[in-house]
Amino acid sequence: MKAFEPGLLAKANRGILYVDEVNLLDDHLVDILLDSAASGWNTVEREGVSIKHPARFVLVGSGNPEEGELRPQLLDRFGMHAEIKTVCDASTRFKVVEERLKFDRNPEKFLDKEYDNLEHIRSTIKKAQYLLPKVKLSYEFRLLISQVCSELNIEGLRGDIVVNRAAKAHAALNDNTVVGASDIMSIIVLCLRHRLRKDPLGSAVTSQDKILALFAEKFNDYITL
Repeated sequence: MKAFEPGLLAKANRGILYVDEVNLLDDHLVDILLDSAASGWNTVEREGVSIKHPARFVLVGSGNPEEGELRPQLLDRFGMHAEIKTVCDASTRFKVVEERLKFDRNPEKFLDKEYDNLEHIRSTIKKAQYLLPKVKLSYEFRLLISQVCSELNIEGLRGDIVVNRAAKAHAALNDNTVVGASDIMSIIVLCLRHRLRKDPLGSAVTSQDKILALFAEKFNDYITL
Protein backbone atom coordinates (compact mmCIF):
# COMPACT_ATOMS: atom_id res chain seq x y z
CA MET A 1 0.00 0.00 0.00
CA LYS A 2 1.46 3.34 -1.07
CA ALA A 3 1.93 5.84 1.76
CA PHE A 4 0.65 9.39 1.56
CA GLU A 5 3.25 11.77 0.16
CA PRO A 6 3.05 15.45 1.11
CA GLY A 7 2.17 17.70 -1.80
CA LEU A 8 2.88 21.32 -2.54
CA LEU A 9 0.38 22.68 -0.01
CA ALA A 10 1.79 20.51 2.78
CA LYS A 11 5.32 21.68 1.96
CA ALA A 12 4.15 25.30 2.00
CA ASN A 13 2.78 24.94 5.54
CA ARG A 14 3.97 27.82 7.78
CA GLY A 15 5.56 29.51 4.78
CA ILE A 16 4.75 31.45 1.62
CA LEU A 17 3.23 29.94 -1.51
CA TYR A 18 3.86 31.96 -4.66
CA VAL A 19 1.74 31.30 -7.75
CA ASP A 20 2.71 32.96 -11.02
CA GLU A 21 -0.07 33.66 -13.55
CA VAL A 22 -2.68 32.82 -10.93
CA ASN A 23 -5.30 34.31 -13.24
CA LEU A 24 -4.69 31.47 -15.70
CA LEU A 25 -5.28 28.67 -13.19
CA ASP A 26 -8.53 26.72 -13.28
CA ASP A 27 -11.06 28.27 -10.91
CA HIS A 28 -11.38 25.09 -8.84
CA LEU A 29 -7.62 25.06 -8.20
CA VAL A 30 -7.68 28.68 -7.09
CA ASP A 31 -10.63 27.79 -4.84
CA ILE A 32 -8.58 25.04 -3.19
CA LEU A 33 -5.61 27.36 -2.68
CA LEU A 34 -7.73 30.11 -1.15
CA ASP A 35 -9.73 27.76 1.07
CA SER A 36 -6.52 26.20 2.39
CA ALA A 37 -4.91 29.58 2.98
CA ALA A 38 -8.00 30.77 4.87
CA SER A 39 -8.68 27.65 6.96
CA GLY A 40 -5.12 26.41 7.44
CA TRP A 41 -6.08 22.89 6.35
CA ASN A 42 -6.20 20.94 3.10
CA THR A 43 -8.13 17.73 2.49
CA VAL A 44 -6.77 15.24 -0.02
CA GLU A 45 -9.26 12.65 -1.29
CA ARG A 46 -7.72 9.92 -3.38
CA GLU A 47 -8.75 6.32 -4.14
CA GLY A 48 -11.38 6.27 -1.42
CA VAL A 49 -9.03 7.66 1.23
CA SER A 50 -9.45 11.10 2.79
CA ILE A 51 -6.47 12.74 4.50
CA LYS A 52 -6.47 16.16 6.15
CA HIS A 53 -3.19 17.95 6.73
CA PRO A 54 -2.17 21.45 7.95
CA ALA A 55 -1.61 23.96 5.18
CA ARG A 56 -1.30 27.36 6.79
CA PHE A 57 0.53 29.66 4.42
CA VAL A 58 0.51 33.13 2.92
CA LEU A 59 -0.66 33.01 -0.68
CA VAL A 60 1.00 35.43 -3.10
CA GLY A 61 -0.26 35.45 -6.68
CA SER A 62 0.78 37.43 -9.73
CA GLY A 63 -0.54 37.73 -13.24
CA ASN A 64 -1.20 39.93 -16.25
CA PRO A 65 -4.90 40.93 -16.29
CA GLU A 66 -4.68 41.44 -20.06
CA GLU A 67 -4.24 37.67 -20.41
CA GLY A 68 -7.36 36.91 -18.38
CA GLU A 69 -8.96 38.05 -15.14
CA LEU A 70 -9.95 36.19 -12.00
CA ARG A 71 -13.62 35.91 -11.25
CA PRO A 72 -14.70 38.70 -8.83
CA GLN A 73 -15.60 36.06 -6.21
CA LEU A 74 -12.04 34.74 -6.30
CA LEU A 75 -10.39 38.14 -6.57
CA ASP A 76 -12.24 39.18 -3.42
CA ARG A 77 -10.53 36.37 -1.51
CA PHE A 78 -7.12 37.98 -1.93
CA GLY A 79 -6.49 40.37 0.94
CA MET A 80 -4.43 42.97 -0.90
CA HIS A 81 -3.77 43.88 -4.52
CA ALA A 82 -0.71 45.75 -5.76
CA GLU A 83 -0.75 47.16 -9.28
CA ILE A 84 2.70 47.09 -10.88
CA LYS A 85 3.50 49.55 -13.64
CA THR A 86 6.63 50.52 -15.55
CA VAL A 87 8.54 53.36 -13.91
CA CYS A 88 8.20 56.53 -15.98
CA ASP A 89 10.62 58.83 -14.13
CA ALA A 90 13.92 58.90 -16.05
CA SER A 91 16.19 59.10 -12.98
CA THR A 92 14.44 56.17 -11.30
CA ARG A 93 14.62 54.08 -14.47
CA PHE A 94 18.35 54.83 -14.72
CA LYS A 95 18.91 53.79 -11.10
CA VAL A 96 17.04 50.51 -11.58
CA VAL A 97 19.06 49.67 -14.70
CA GLU A 98 22.35 50.52 -12.94
CA GLU A 99 21.48 48.25 -10.01
CA ARG A 100 20.61 45.43 -12.40
CA LEU A 101 23.91 45.82 -14.26
CA LYS A 102 25.81 45.71 -10.96
CA PHE A 103 24.05 42.47 -10.08
CA ASP A 104 24.85 40.94 -13.48
CA ARG A 105 28.54 41.83 -13.15
CA ASN A 106 28.97 40.34 -9.68
CA PRO A 107 25.86 38.82 -7.99
CA GLU A 108 27.72 37.83 -4.81
CA LYS A 109 29.19 41.29 -4.27
CA PHE A 110 25.82 42.90 -4.92
CA LEU A 111 24.04 40.64 -2.42
CA ASP A 112 26.75 41.18 0.20
CA LYS A 113 26.27 44.93 -0.19
CA GLU A 114 22.50 44.59 0.30
CA TYR A 115 22.79 42.16 3.22
CA ASP A 116 22.65 44.87 5.90
CA ASN A 117 19.54 46.39 4.33
CA LEU A 118 17.84 43.00 4.24
CA GLU A 119 18.77 42.32 7.85
CA HIS A 120 17.32 45.68 8.87
CA ILE A 121 14.06 44.88 7.08
CA ARG A 122 13.94 41.42 8.66
CA SER A 123 14.53 42.88 12.13
CA THR A 124 11.83 45.53 11.61
CA ILE A 125 9.29 42.88 10.58
CA LYS A 126 10.09 40.67 13.56
CA LYS A 127 9.66 43.61 15.91
CA ALA A 128 6.33 44.47 14.25
CA GLN A 129 5.11 40.88 14.66
CA TYR A 130 5.84 41.07 18.37
CA LEU A 131 4.10 44.44 18.70
CA LEU A 132 1.03 43.60 16.58
CA PRO A 133 -1.13 41.99 19.33
CA LYS A 134 -0.81 45.21 21.35
CA VAL A 135 -1.95 47.54 18.54
CA LYS A 136 -5.36 49.20 19.03
CA LEU A 137 -7.77 50.43 16.36
CA SER A 138 -10.38 52.83 17.73
CA TYR A 139 -14.13 52.34 17.47
CA GLU A 140 -14.43 55.59 15.49
CA PHE A 141 -11.91 54.42 12.88
CA ARG A 142 -13.52 50.97 12.59
CA LEU A 143 -16.87 52.68 11.98
CA LEU A 144 -15.43 55.03 9.35
CA ILE A 145 -13.74 52.12 7.55
CA SER A 146 -17.08 50.34 7.24
CA GLN A 147 -18.71 53.55 6.04
CA VAL A 148 -16.10 53.85 3.28
CA CYS A 149 -16.66 50.22 2.22
CA SER A 150 -20.42 50.67 2.30
CA GLU A 151 -20.43 53.81 0.16
CA LEU A 152 -18.09 52.14 -2.34
CA ASN A 153 -20.72 49.36 -2.66
CA ILE A 154 -18.15 46.67 -1.86
CA GLU A 155 -19.70 43.20 -1.72
CA GLY A 156 -19.20 41.16 1.43
CA LEU A 157 -17.26 42.08 4.55
CA ARG A 158 -13.76 40.92 3.65
CA GLY A 159 -12.80 44.43 2.57
CA ASP A 160 -13.71 45.88 5.97
CA ILE A 161 -11.85 43.14 7.81
CA VAL A 162 -8.69 43.36 5.66
CA VAL A 163 -8.48 47.15 6.04
CA ASN A 164 -8.75 46.76 9.83
CA ARG A 165 -6.00 44.14 9.93
CA ALA A 166 -3.68 45.86 7.45
CA ALA A 167 -3.96 49.20 9.27
CA LYS A 168 -2.90 47.55 12.53
CA ALA A 169 0.00 45.80 10.79
CA HIS A 170 1.12 49.10 9.24
CA ALA A 171 1.04 50.79 12.65
CA ALA A 172 3.10 47.98 14.17
CA LEU A 173 5.61 48.23 11.34
CA ASN A 174 6.09 51.89 12.25
CA ASP A 175 6.54 51.01 15.93
CA ASN A 176 3.15 52.40 17.00
CA THR A 177 0.56 50.78 19.26
CA VAL A 178 -2.33 53.00 18.13
CA VAL A 179 -3.58 53.11 14.53
CA GLY A 180 -3.62 56.60 13.02
CA ALA A 181 -5.43 57.91 9.95
CA SER A 182 -2.12 57.85 8.06
CA ASP A 183 -1.86 54.09 8.61
CA ILE A 184 -5.29 53.56 7.06
CA MET A 185 -4.54 55.92 4.16
CA SER A 186 -1.35 53.97 3.39
CA ILE A 187 -3.11 50.62 2.92
CA ILE A 188 -6.75 51.28 2.02
CA VAL A 189 -6.22 51.39 -1.76
CA LEU A 190 -4.28 48.10 -1.65
CA CYS A 191 -7.12 46.49 0.29
CA LEU A 192 -10.10 47.80 -1.68
CA ARG A 193 -9.07 48.59 -5.26
CA HIS A 194 -9.68 45.06 -6.58
CA ARG A 195 -13.07 44.85 -4.83
CA LEU A 196 -14.69 47.78 -6.64
CA ARG A 197 -17.29 47.12 -9.29
CA LYS A 198 -16.18 48.10 -12.78
CA ASP A 199 -17.82 51.13 -14.29
CA PRO A 200 -19.61 49.99 -17.50
CA LEU A 201 -19.28 53.53 -18.90
CA GLY A 202 -15.52 53.53 -18.36
CA SER A 203 -15.27 56.58 -16.12
CA ALA A 204 -11.98 58.50 -16.24
CA VAL A 205 -11.86 58.48 -12.42
CA THR A 206 -9.55 55.67 -11.33
CA SER A 207 -10.41 53.28 -8.53
CA GLN A 208 -7.50 54.69 -6.52
CA ASP A 209 -8.78 58.25 -6.86
CA LYS A 210 -12.28 57.16 -5.91
CA ILE A 211 -11.12 55.40 -2.75
CA LEU A 212 -8.79 58.19 -1.63
CA ALA A 213 -11.42 60.87 -2.23
CA LEU A 214 -13.93 59.05 -0.04
CA PHE A 215 -11.25 58.36 2.56
CA ALA A 216 -10.41 62.08 2.70
CA GLU A 217 -14.08 62.95 3.12
CA LYS A 218 -14.65 60.50 5.97
CA PHE A 219 -11.34 60.96 7.80
CA ASN A 220 -11.02 64.70 7.24
CA ASP A 221 -11.13 65.49 10.99
CA TYR A 222 -8.25 63.07 11.67
CA ILE A 223 -5.87 63.90 8.81
CA THR A 224 -2.86 66.03 9.76
CA LEU A 225 -0.96 67.83 7.03
